[in-house]
Amino acid sequence: MQNLDVSKTVYNWSSLADTVFVTHTEAEYQKLITLLDRLIDEVGENESHALASRTEIVHVLIEKYEDEHVPELGVE
Repeated sequence: MQNLDVSKTVYNWSSLADTVFVTHTEAEYQKLITLLDRLIDEVGENESHALASRTEIVHVLIEKYEDEHVPELGVE
């Protein structure tokens, strides 16, 4: 297992912090939807693309928000 250099992680994360985050508002949710659309346009179905993992992370963050805030369609 690789040792985590926290100072490097903090430094590198700062460039992503405004684009990858846990959503709490509709505006943040829409921002992640836009980001996901752009990532999908770039990555497509190429699982070996450098951004494929980031695309999956953004998708998971969107699903989390939807599970908590968007009612399911067709549920009676």
